Amino acid sequence: MNDTLLIAGFHTTPLELLSFVLSIATVLLNIRRNHWAWLFAIVSSAMYGIVFFGARLYGDAGLQLVFIVASVWGWYQWLHGAGKEAAAVADSAPLVVTRLDRKGWIASLAGWALGFALLALFLDWFTDTDVPYIDGFLTAGSLLGTLLTARKKVENWHTWIVVDLIYVGLYIHKTLYLTALLYALFVAMAVLGLRTWSKAAREGAA
Repeated sequence: MNDTLLIAGFHTTPLELLSFVLSIATVLLNIRRNHWAWLFAIVSSAMYGIVFFGARLYGDAGLQLVFIVASVWGWYQWLHGAGKEAAAVADSAPLVVTRLDRKGWIASLAGWALGFALLALFLDWFTDTDVPYIDGFLTAGSLLGTLLTARKKVENWHTWIVVDLIYVGLYIHKTLYLTALLYALFVAMAVLGLRTWSKAAREGAA
């Protein structure tokens, strides 16, 4: 699975290519708010964990393990996470799309900043990565994006747009060109997701 392939001018491996395809499927299903997105997320995260470890992106590699756990939780949230009041009306109460309030924004940004500081220091002190600070920043942002996605908050797409844009440059630096292309596609898909979920939130509020 580590043999080098040349596809459309990009050097890649079968493992990275399969991870690429599954990741696109995950985001497309997320945009459509289909709960099967979480299954694709689990499989693609496991595969990308191996790819990133080989590239010495240890923050991203460890993040994939967190993604797997968070995906199980997110799957449950999407199916049954609407709360006790909705559950009283129906046996199964799917989560609906909502927006963060002011306190939610403050907590999200503070959590991102704290996560960045802790992860960057850990990566700098205990690993041989050459990009501890950017890896820590993006890892913390990805954790926040996953949490907001699991709770069906519109703002998850704002987070992913910022994170994915920076990831493009990081993966080019690491010569993971196919993955860099993937994250460029993620930016466009996140913009589409933001529009789709914003509309859903407005309809839900109405």
